[in-house]
Amino acid sequence: MTQDEDFLEVIAAEVAQDPTNGALREDFITLLLQHDVDRAAEQVAALEKLGGDPSRVRLLRARVMAARMRGSASAPAATEPTGSPIPVPTSIADTPADDAPGLWEAERPSITLDDVAGLADVKSHLDSTFLAPLRNPELAAAFGQTPGGSLLMYGPPGCGKTFIAKAIAGDLGAAFIHVTLADLLGQWLGESEKAIQSVFRDARAAAPCVIFFDEFDALGARRTSGSGSQTMRSIVTQLLEELDGVTSHNEGVYFLAATNRPWDIDPALRRPGRIDKTVLVLPPDEVARAAILQGDLEGKPADGVDIAAVASATDGFSGADIAQVARVALQQSLTASMSAGAVVPVTTEALLDAARTLVPSTTSWFDQIAPVLEYGVDDGTFTQLRTYRVARGLR
Repeated sequence: MTQDEDFLEVIAAEVAQDPTNGALREDFITLLLQHDVDRAAEQVAALEKLGGDPSRVRLLRARVMAARMRGSASAPAATEPTGSPIPVPTSIADTPADDAPGLWEAERPSITLDDVAGLADVKSHLDSTFLAPLRNPELAAAFGQTPGGSLLMYGPPGCGKTFIAKAIAGDLGAAFIHVTLADLLGQWLGESEKAIQSVFRDARAAAPCVIFFDEFDALGARRTSGSGSQTMRSIVTQLLEELDGVTSHNEGVYFLAATNRPWDIDPALRRPGRIDKTVLVLPPDEVARAAILQGDLEGKPADGVDIAAVASATDGFSGADIAQVARVALQQSLTASMSAGAVVPVTTEALLDAARTLVPSTTSWFDQIAPVLEYGVDDGTFTQLRTYRVARGLR
């Protein structure tokens, strides 16, 4: 057994001892992607079964699929017993009909931006730059504007970009199609491009319709020479074609995208007429943090908790971080309840203790973006972020 295999088995033993530790299992999956993709896929399924964050599960599935595609691309061609190559389909046109992408199911969100607690600055910016013209189609038409538009939301992970996208669809009274990398990657060459075409085709049929591309940096990454797979480069090219259609004849189709890494997106996707509007989705403010915590504790034995005190102590926490604070405190109360033989409610102090032990996940994102702001080329995307950093006394 190699040293790498030894290390993997040590981590596997740790996961087996603490099966509900989602962060540990995610680290294990990341290691397995480099050594054993099938085993990584099994761990992703286990993470989902144990109630792992659905967005993280989707992303990990996409990484498994991408690893399999890389492995297929580097594998030697299969041969028949006679030594002649076995014919392999080279495009979606060569695949069986039942493997072709199906129709995208559009949902009708019942939430609106009024249901998004706090985040007044985000909602104000959304209204002035994106929603106001869409709510006034007659006035927009007088200035030559057609119904439709595109918007990129960026910011730290776990801060509610998907929820906001659904709320925008609800505000517009539009259908909603949620797209991830896992939905687009396929086994055959050309399948991903066909999948993108089908997304926009179904959105036109369901118009008014919001298309929401999650983890957009994984889909629209820079097409630099010599980097990335041909599949990913083709996805960007197809997106460019479809986005050009959004601004011309695809009336009633709204394109929203979310990313934690806006600096990695291909500049061609950000040109005027494509995804030319941006909004920064920052960690929730105190009002939003209180609402998130209230929701996480609703229906649980947590009477008497000072929600305001905990919200005040979690400045800079993402929505996902606050949910983790609640989970830790609830788990501790459950353990205490089992020992006592009676319900031990969650207390304010338990929540504050849990918050003190957690480093906000947003910290690393602000560290990553600092050199981008200092040395990168800014086309105006980071104006809101610069203002935020100045207000908080950051460089």
